[in-house]
Amino acid sequence: MAGRTTSRYAGDTKSRILDAAETLFIDCGYEAMSLRQITSRAEVNLAAVNYHFGSKESLIHSMLSRRLDRLNEERVKLLDRFDQMLGERLTCEHVLGAMFIPALRLSRDPRVGGKAFLRLLGRAYTDPSAFIRDFLNAHYASVAVRFFDAFQRALPHLPREELGWRLHFAIGALSGVLAGADTESLIAEFSQGKSMNDLQLIARLASLMVAALKAPLPDASQLAMFAAVLGDATDTDAEADADSDASTATAAQNSQHATNDAANEAHRDADDSASSSASRGNPGMSAASAHVHAHTHAHTPAHASLDGESRGSAIEACPLQQVWHGAT
Repeated sequence: MAGRTTSRYAGDTKSRILDAAETLFIDCGYEAMSLRQITSRAEVNLAAVNYHFGSKESLIHSMLSRRLDRLNEERVKLLDRFDQMLGERLTCEHVLGAMFIPALRLSRDPRVGGKAFLRLLGRAYTDPSAFIRDFLNAHYASVAVRFFDAFQRALPHLPREELGWRLHFAIGALSGVLAGADTESLIAEFSQGKSMNDLQLIARLASLMVAALKAPLPDASQLAMFAAVLGDATDTDAEADADSDASTATAAQNSQHATNDAANEAHRDADDSASSSASRGNPGMSAASAHVHAHTHAHTPAHASLDGESRGSAIEACPLQQVWHGAT
């Protein structure tokens, strides 16, 4: 009895750690989650994580595998069934159905996924971590090849490279939606509060992807149209840059004029003061020394004072002048 109790407790501990890691991965992504966060959420110590998994990387492997292994097994099983039923008549809709239907079924079963399952799936396929990408590529490469080959048979008009790009864009967009926290509320909003069964949901998910995958390759007229759009965008950018350069030049010139006017005004004031002092016979400042004094202050930045207080605006022209002339 004691042995079974200990075993059950250990199983509960392992499940709590996996559940905590799954929740944090969905909410934060691989790079932002830490072992400290996992142990805190699972209410276990670090030794328990090391005992059951050995490392954060091994824990994440186990967390993803317990959900995605079964998902991909069900996907391949359903695709095999469609292949046996239809053979060469396999359609794009059937291949997409083999991808979506098992995911929806698992999301309806709280024992193997539940409501968070679709978000986990979306996060796994959109997480930017190289660690997650490498794991998916290594463990589910055969599944990816199996589905890619099925899409090629269903869409023989598409070159392999073009099909790869379209699948990348379509599945990436879908995964981004699934990874969002508001997917359920969006579905409820779009359906205007009406219940939506799996058939209706799959039809909506697949319709956009089918249209994207089946679209014909762009012909010469479409390429010419896009070339014109790019040309117009380039011309607009060039005009904007020219207008910006002209505005900068005008601002620099105006600032330079303001600086020169301030300097000339300082010269005149100083000369007037010197003349006045000289005519009064001021022994402390002759006309010549007053002119030197005025010349010195006329070339002192207008914003600088002995106490360091900023005054005037003439110096504000300097940064623009430095940029304009390439000075540093």
